[in-house]
Amino acid sequence: MLRIISANLNGIRSATNKGFYQWLQEQNADFVCLQELKAQAADLTTDMLHPSGLCGYFHYAEKKGYSGVGIYSKKPADNIIEGLAYTDIDSEGRYLELQFGNLSIVSLYLPSGSSSEERQIVKYSVMDRFYPHLQNLKASGRDVVICGDWNIAHQEKDLKNWRGNQKNSGFLPAERAWMTKIFDELGWVDVYRRIYPDTTDECYTWWSNRGQAWANNVGWRIDYQIATPDIAAKAISASVYKAQRFSDHAPLLIDYDI
Repeated sequence: MLRIISANLNGIRSATNKGFYQWLQEQNADFVCLQELKAQAADLTTDMLHPSGLCGYFHYAEKKGYSGVGIYSKKPADNIIEGLAYTDIDSEGRYLELQFGNLSIVSLYLPSGSSSEERQIVKYSVMDRFYPHLQNLKASGRDVVICGDWNIAHQEKDLKNWRGNQKNSGFLPAERAWMTKIFDELGWVDVYRRIYPDTTDECYTWWSNRGQAWANNVGWRIDYQIATPDIAAKAISASVYKAQRFSDHAPLLIDYDI
């Protein structure tokens, strides 16, 4: 059995104070992919760098208190790929890949475009450059699981108020079409949707801090595990953990029969 968790922490120090690491100790996860660290190496305690029984790997943003991704693993990685070899993307700490034999585990944090038109342009630019990388990863023949915050709700069933969000970043037609191409043309698999093709309210992984979004479950599914077909076919259970709140996101847990 292989348990993989993806969790946007919206600040690793904040999540620590909310009990994330106590919860993590109970999960017996093989891989834990983190996004939005909002910290640099000097900010992390020993427990954050290397939680009990896990090796820690990180790709920090250059800007303090911003972005950044990480992966915890039960075993040391055979190879580490930090970034996508684009200076502007890599300076924001958005991609980390660990290789274990023929398996790659990726922690990904795609940009949000909701703050300004300029950031939406950046988001489209990152998407354009990430697509051929996805193409190459798929063609490599490796088993790959990409965990993370994609900042896109793919379908109408992936957010509560889809009608009112069709002109908003995260649910724009071009963003949704890009994800459709990843699945339909490149052949990647949305693992949660493979197991639960039709769920709505249970699938959300992010809730705005505005209004009563959490209380009313007005959420979005923007955190995914997207995998190559062979390993995706081995997924046997998936869940979104909501009993405790560590962040404005909720962890996505998927177990694979490996």
